[in-house]
Amino acid sequence: MSRLIFHRQTPLQANVTLAKRWVPTLSLWGVGMGTAALLFLSVTPLVKREVLVKVPLLKHYFEDKTPDCDKPF
Repeated sequence: MSRLIFHRQTPLQANVTLAKRWVPTLSLWGVGMGTAALLFLSVTPLVKREVLVKVPLLKHYFEDKTPDCDKPF
């Protein structure tokens, strides 16, 4: 007959187990929320000028190519 043995878990092991369980899920949610925030805020000039123009692959898409004479302000 086999015996059932309970092992006590140290606080460090408990934290590592908790981190292994939640870090992948929270990181995916964080990336998704950050992407959604950039998508919704991409129409504002501040985000476009300060963030999106500085990303190498997105730079040419978000550059303002409107001539100065056509800008009202």
